[in-house]
Amino acid sequence: MSRFTLIKAVLGPVLRLVFRARVEGAENIPASGPVILAGNHLTFIDSVVLPVVCDRQVFFIGKDEYVTGKGLKGRLMAWFFTGVGMIPVARDGGRGGVAALMTGRRVLEQGNVFGIYPEGTRSPDGRLYRGRTGIARLTLMTGAPVVPFAIIGTDKLQPSGSGMPRFGKVTVRFGEPLEFSRYEGMDRDRYVLRAVTDSVMTEVMELSGQEYVDMYATKAKAA
Repeated sequence: MSRFTLIKAVLGPVLRLVFRARVEGAENIPASGPVILAGNHLTFIDSVVLPVVCDRQVFFIGKDEYVTGKGLKGRLMAWFFTGVGMIPVARDGGRGGVAALMTGRRVLEQGNVFGIYPEGTRSPDGRLYRGRTGIARLTLMTGAPVVPFAIIGTDKLQPSGSGMPRFGKVTVRFGEPLEFSRYEGMDRDRYVLRAVTDSVMTEVMELSGQEYVDMYATKAKAA
């Protein structure tokens, strides 16, 4: 039994008990081949919930500090996140962004599932913020379809700045796959990249019911 299978077998029932996790539209995730899962990001436990509710293993970029912590807690976090598919990347400005993009491309070219939060960071106030165009570059470079998703309720269970999550209800909703083959070869056109990204974010907004803010979340946090 792989570590991913073991984690799902153990945590799946726990999530359904503690968070009453409900999954909608899981059939929209292709059973094989490369696919990008793109959705909103409310709180830390999104990255715990998403990999466990998907039948296929989801690879995603995470902060390198998630796997470099000390002590028992640090070792458990590293065991969990690397087991479910997290790929640690140092966030050092532009180079970190390029490394994340190339990592996602490699995952997709190997025929796997790559998860991404286009906002680039957690929402500071529960609203949905402008998506960054890395998601568009990935789908145009690889031809992988994009399945939009929304995680609903995690911000109520683990508000910003809080520790352990509370008991409550979480819904993970997957939309129909989006494909952008009509823009093939245009992954360096900034207008195309923005149009593709905005199309994805519109679907995420419809799935989540969040208010949309046409501003990057990092700028909102700084303000």
